Amino acid sequence: MNEKTAADPADVLVRVGGYVFGFGALATLVTFVPLFFDFDRFPTFAYWLCMLMPGGFLVSLVGLLLSARAQRRRVRERAAAAQGGAAQEA
Repeated sequence: MNEKTAADPADVLVRVGGYVFGFGALATLVTFVPLFFDFDRFPTFAYWLCMLMPGGFLVSLVGLLLSARAQRRRVRERAAAAQGGAAQEA
């Protein structure tokens, strides 16, 4: 499988976290509308949807950390393989 087309689980977490964050940000904007236009207040459930914003941020952050860790591991493996190959040639 091509390394560029393979979907890394960490990349999927970043993407999903971004969507959840965006949905939470939209919910936050919508819940502020009644404050500015003197509408009836939304039910409590709408305000709980705003908590998706930090949740999405957390999911994306975990994905970024996992991706960085995997990238470091791949670099170490390549460096070890290059050193092993150089030792065998000598």
